[in-house]
Amino acid sequence: MGADSDGGCARSECGKRLRMPRRYPLSSAVLLLALTVGLFIWSRPAPAAEIAPAVAYATCARSADGIGKVYMGREIAQVMGHPGIGWLERSDREKEEAPSKAIALLELAPDAVLADIGAGSGYYSFRIARKLPRGKVVAVDIQPEMLDFLKAESAKLGITNVQPHLGTIESVQLPPASIDAALMVDAYHEFDHPVEMLASLRIALKSKGRIYLLEYRAEDDNVPIKTHHKMTEAQARKEFEAAGFRFVMNKPDLPWQHLLIFEKP
Repeated sequence: MGADSDGGCARSECGKRLRMPRRYPLSSAVLLLALTVGLFIWSRPAPAAEIAPAVAYATCARSADGIGKVYMGREIAQVMGHPGIGWLERSDREKEEAPSKAIALLELAPDAVLADIGAGSGYYSFRIARKLPRGKVVAVDIQPEMLDFLKAESAKLGITNVQPHLGTIESVQLPPASIDAALMVDAYHEFDHPVEMLASLRIALKSKGRIYLLEYRAEDDNVPIKTHHKMTEAQARKEFEAAGFRFVMNKPDLPWQHLLIFEKP
């Protein structure tokens, strides 16, 4: 039923005139404010910890290179801290892992925004940034020492489109739908909150945004890396698909690593 502009009367279907209640501007304003606030709270992106699926991490006897925390049957590996920068920047890395070939396999537009999650020393960040003349690399790490190294390297190399960014153990701390793609190079297996991290990454990715996951192949005994720092394709797919990502493909063209591609629906 409709009301007159003065709030007086309206006509019912049977033709009777019904007295409408008088409007109270102050009460209406309060109600409108409450509805607006409620709508904002309902529609805003939830923090990753709120949207992550309920999961029970298990525990186990801590292995020599693990942390004693288990997710989907996999013991999470210890983090390689900033003292390991020398390993990341070793001179024979190209010969062993062919990172230039891995970067060539990434499908990135020249204006793409890519988040390098667990960027470390920026080994991949700086090499990818050169291929994004109108884009940038957001180099995410949880260790301030790594980000300090990144800043110094940016100045030394004269690269301006690598943005150091501090994340947490539970979140990449990036705005919703702010990145086109994410790269994780030999880092995911060390995340001690994988469910929460992937939930936060799903928020940060645009629709159809892709994750490029590089992990040492656990199926291959000839890959000379500690067991807990390797992953099988099956294990990676199980974890990422549980987080709501769609498996696209595995590009098995690298000497030691899987290049697994996942997509946000």
